[in-house]
Amino acid sequence: MKVFEYFEQICKIPHCSFETDELREYLVWFAKEHKFEVATDEFGNIHAIKGEPKICLQAHYDMVCVGLAPNLELVNDGEFLSAKGSSLGSDNGIGVAIIMEMMSKFDNLEVLITNNEEVGLLGANGFNGTLKSKNILNLDSEDENGVFIGCASGVSIFASINLSKNEQICQVYEVEVSGLQGGHSGIEIIKNIPNAIKILAKFLAQNSCELVSLSGGERNNSIPVNAKAVVAGVNLSSNEMVKVKSLGEQKVKTLANSKQILAFINAFSQGVRSYDESVGVVLDSINLSIIKQDNDALEIEFFARSMSDEGREELKFQTLNLASLAGFGVRFEEETQAWKPVVSEFAKDILGEMKKINKDAKMVAVHAGLECGVLINRAKNSLQACSIGPNIYSPHSINEKCEIKSVEKISKVVENILKKYS
Repeated sequence: MKVFEYFEQICKIPHCSFETDELREYLVWFAKEHKFEVATDEFGNIHAIKGEPKICLQAHYDMVCVGLAPNLELVNDGEFLSAKGSSLGSDNGIGVAIIMEMMSKFDNLEVLITNNEEVGLLGANGFNGTLKSKNILNLDSEDENGVFIGCASGVSIFASINLSKNEQICQVYEVEVSGLQGGHSGIEIIKNIPNAIKILAKFLAQNSCELVSLSGGERNNSIPVNAKAVVAGVNLSSNEMVKVKSLGEQKVKTLANSKQILAFINAFSQGVRSYDESVGVVLDSINLSIIKQDNDALEIEFFARSMSDEGREELKFQTLNLASLAGFGVRFEEETQAWKPVVSEFAKDILGEMKKINKDAKMVAVHAGLECGVLINRAKNSLQACSIGPNIYSPHSINEKCEIKSVEKISKVVENILKKYS
């Protein structure tokens, strides 16, 4: 299949979020080579049209870079694709590769490939173009059993505190949690994957440590794999989760508000907040994603998701109040609305084609953000949309892998749908 050749080419070009220029140039070139009219915008979105299309295929071209990424060394074991020591970027490189194959086959097609989806759906939120088609088929899902017709809202929450310091001579240690499983903070939040920042904060509080510095996390939509602190302490020793290295006696500046910082992190409830048993979906969740510190302030970034706008507002309210108790200020950014499930005629057509190759396929909603949800909300529901995709496991982590046969199935579904709507 050409899909895998295109994906391999994508993997050769660095495309971490915010570092996508080279891949954008390649995709624009590819579209023009296949006689599409192409427009780009200030957000890096690629909008391409050929003929008189009835369907817009949509995906995003940035990836979450973890481990050795963007230097991707592909591994094909015959059943799965993965990358050695890094995230793979099948989310959403495989979707882009499927679109590329369809662009080479069809004369009536619209394509929207958005940018910087993994850092707050920035491309989809910024897109101001006009879609010619009234049907959007998004290829950013990760379960071949699903025809996704709804997704979660999301918001980035930043809690920051000014630092005051005390200079003292004391025993200093470097304390680190590293190499954890990690994973997608929406789709995999229900798995109770350990959070490196939470583990580290608990250890430091239990050992009455004073902070010198604290950092951790990789991306706002990933469960943290690594966290590190330099602290003043007494007789600290490693355990199976925490590595301790003595730096000897030193003169350092410790944070006078160490206790309240650690108390805030430890009081925060990581993960699922509510779950709907009747439909088997997480309703509300929040991930403690990243901690950064400079000379004057410490900032903690959270990412909250909800299947309703009301649930998102409640998560914001809860986090604001907890942060206020610990003396943190809070701001909210990159907020998106929930995409409420609607069973459209277009979704029924997609499900029908899916069932021809997968009898277990059904309409579902996903506890993650999808670009088509943003596009529908902005178009005031004048568009019909759904999302499909192959089986991808542990996205946003070094354990990410994509099932080869599943890619072949989804590619066939997309091709059949385009034939039907041509």
